[in-house]
Parts: sequence; C-alpha cells; structure tokens
Amino acid sequence: MTSLEGKTIGFGLTGSHCTYHEVFPVMKRLVGMGAKVIPILSYTVQNTDTRFGDAADHLKTIKEITGEEPIMTIPDAEPLGPKRPLDCMVIAPMTGNSTSKFANALTDSPVLMAAKATLRNGSPVVVAISTNDALGLNGVNVMKLMAAKNIYFVPLGQDHPYKKPNSLVADMTLIPETIEAALKGTQLQPVLIERYNG
Repeated sequence: MTSLEGKTIGFGLTGSHCTYHEVFPVMKRLVGMGAKVIPILSYTVQNTDTRFGDAADHLKTIKEITGEEPIMTIPDAEPLGPKRPLDCMVIAPMTGNSTSKFANALTDSPVLMAAKATLRNGSPVVVAISTNDALGLNGVNVMKLMAAKNIYFVPLGQDHPYKKPNSLVADMTLIPETIEAALKGTQLQPVLIERYNG
C-alpha cells in the first residue's frame, strides 16, 4: 500500500500547454498509486488549441487517465471546500498568470476556486510552476506563495538560464513525492534544483 492509497487528490491544470506531456504521465502515476484523481481545468485548458495539441484531445486524455469527469466551472469547484473535501490539491502546470492571481487572492477560474476551497479546509495545496517570469515581475508572487501556510512547491529550477533567464519550471516527476511530503506538513527538499541540461 502506498502513502497515497485512498487519498483524493484534486489535480488542477492551467495554460502552460508545453508541459502537458510531462504532467499526464504523473496523473497516471498517481492513479497507479491508488489515489482518486479529480481533474480541475482552467478555462484556457478547456478552450485553447495550440501547437502542443487541441483542447478536446487533452480533455479526452485527462478523462481516460483519471476515469473522472473534469471540474470545469467555478460553481462546480466550490463544493471542494465543505461538501467534497480533497486530501490535497495540486496545480500542475501553474502559469505565471495563475501564480499572480493565487498570491493575490483572485479567484476567477475553477482551479483557483478549488485551491481556495482546499486552503479553507486547512489541507495542502501543491504547486508546480511553469512560467517565463518567475524571476521577473512574478518573483514577488512566487515568494509570497512560498511563505504561505499550507502551500508547497514541487522542486523547480531554471529551464534555460541563457535564452529565458527569468523562467522557472518545476520537475513534474517529483509531484507525487511533493504530495507525500505536503500531507505530512513538510516541504520536499531541495526546493531549488538544477534543471538546465544545455
């Protein structure tokens, strides 16, 4: 039995489309570990087709992996507070836009509502950021979340310090370990890692 056996994990996805290929295998791994994975999708994920794939295809993949209908509206995400509590909420990938909003208590998407509802219950929220401005204007928001109670970071690093010096991306393969640590009230360490392989 794994430490996630029987746990209910909310899995929020926001619009960093280039990282979905890293995130979907992790969702599958969580299901394989015995967790019930509830997908929660931002409006961008639901509606935006990119060179990294069509929204409809992503939606189909998510349903196939989790066996669950994704939560796609703010009203449907709100019951994750009192009525349908999660053991842990994950946001992966978490864009700079969502990072900024989350750090400043703006709740304008199903993912952010689910995160707010989870914090309301005193349960952990795990964030796996993927943003080009984490070391720029969004740096203050990243640090604000790092200092906040019940918010834990998937270890992250610069993905290309020369071409994109302000960019930070989490190591998505470490999501399960970060969840396990967060459920014990601890931050997986080291939180700052080397990601650049150039």
